Amino acid sequence: MITGQLKSQIDQIWNTFWTGGITNTITIVEQLTYLIFIKDLDETETRNERMAKRLNKEFNPIFGSDQQNFRWKNLKEMDVNARHAIFSNSVDGIFPFIRSLGSKKSLFSTYMSGATFGISKPAVLDQVMEKLERIDMTNQDTKGDIYEYLLSKLEGGGTAGQFRTPRHIIKLMVELMQPTLEDVICDPSIGTAGFLVAAKEYIDKHNDVTQLDKYRDHINKTMFNGTEFDATMLRIASMNLYLHGVEEPNIIDVDAVSKDNEISNAHTLILANPPFTGKIDKASIAPSLVNVTNTTKTELLFLALMLRQLKTGGRAAVIVPDGVMFGSGKAHKSIRQEIVENNKLEAVISMPSGVFKPYTGVSTAIMIFTKTGSGGTDNVWFYDMQADGKSLDDKRNLLVDEELFNDFSFAEDLTLGKLAELAKAHNNFNLPQVLDHFRYLKSEYFGKMHDKRGELLHLHDLPSNLGFDKFLDGTCTHNFADRTSQSFLVPFKEIKDNAWDLSINRYKDIVYEEVEYDEPKIILERIKKLGEERGELMNKMGNSL
Repeated sequence: MITGQLKSQIDQIWNTFWTGGITNTITIVEQLTYLIFIKDLDETETRNERMAKRLNKEFNPIFGSDQQNFRWKNLKEMDVNARHAIFSNSVDGIFPFIRSLGSKKSLFSTYMSGATFGISKPAVLDQVMEKLERIDMTNQDTKGDIYEYLLSKLEGGGTAGQFRTPRHIIKLMVELMQPTLEDVICDPSIGTAGFLVAAKEYIDKHNDVTQLDKYRDHINKTMFNGTEFDATMLRIASMNLYLHGVEEPNIIDVDAVSKDNEISNAHTLILANPPFTGKIDKASIAPSLVNVTNTTKTELLFLALMLRQLKTGGRAAVIVPDGVMFGSGKAHKSIRQEIVENNKLEAVISMPSGVFKPYTGVSTAIMIFTKTGSGGTDNVWFYDMQADGKSLDDKRNLLVDEELFNDFSFAEDLTLGKLAELAKAHNNFNLPQVLDHFRYLKSEYFGKMHDKRGELLHLHDLPSNLGFDKFLDGTCTHNFADRTSQSFLVPFKEIKDNAWDLSINRYKDIVYEEVEYDEPKIILERIKKLGEERGELMNKMGNSL
């Protein structure tokens, strides 16, 4: 998590771009990332040189003898204009050098092919490099934190139905799915790679160095996958993963739902927030997706794509607009039926409509399902999230303590003690309970305390044997059959009988509070008195003129 001095230093760099006439957010992030990458190349070269010298071994240098001017340590010592000329030189400068790096030297050079220099003023480049030089980026986490902060400035800026996912929602989804070292993880609408980076952070925090080293090749080359057809996002996603320690992310430049994407039965975990309300030319859609849901709506096609790309037993957590859950069209019903009847739908977490504000007020939900190909849906867990920690208007102000909120979004590990502390703010922050209830429902303790419908059983046993010390207060004793609560179960048959409707409002019982009003005579007397007071005030105002 970026705080204090480091945050201030990045903000200063950001202001340098603005005052230098570069105000486009994506351009600033791109240019800053190139500079960080160039700095990182030199640091890698320096480490390799030291190690080769210490071990008396040869190594393959990144920079040739005629490319030493491209090293950060030499660039920063140059004259301002001479340095800018090297960056601006489109034939023999540093950007052609970056684009020409082979895979053995630059592990994501493929994605840098469209990289161009965009800082026209030598003084701006000089100031930015000077400020970057003051930041100690030797720690991989620091680089990742910086990049995360830069990307947060893009948060929510949606185009063509694409809305970047808030960090705390990403964190919730990753914690719900608990990725492992054996997983092959994909985001078919990768954007800035926020989900994959969060999954990488989760894996780093839950495995020791020995385990991580054992899976190093898998982590670097096959664990993290995605598709994207926006060239800028392709580069940003690749650099984001690189700076978080994934050397060769497997990101493919393709329209995910088109015929050109032939990936199937490849992944064990999908985390995604595919575009809302987008449409695609019908002729270009992959036939295998149309066979599941005959539509041009991307939010439906992406669900069919995920079923195709998952291996049997693979899991998915995906954000969908509410319309997917209750739409009455044939395409809507067919994709819901496919997920519920032929696979295993585990959870529907309804989110409040302001989560993606100020960019869109559309209501959304998180669907969690497992690909089985043979059914398996029993009872679906519904959670009615009413508060995500921020106001639901365009301002999205924090409603809970900032440190507490960041503790959830960036915590090393969400232990029971940490969740208990966070759960104190439940009225404004439901995410800790969402996570705790899901973990409980997936645990062996649920079957001890509840029947399949979620009704609470009456048992005489030690609390520790029933999981009371493993979950938040109230979770083990919650009645998951109570449709008036935020958290309840709905059986498969009821969903089928409702035409596969997955809208939480279809199943939640609304509790109406009785309100007693005064008798009309008393209300009229009150209005009459207010009228007299108003008249007196009007007379006073008139006399004072």
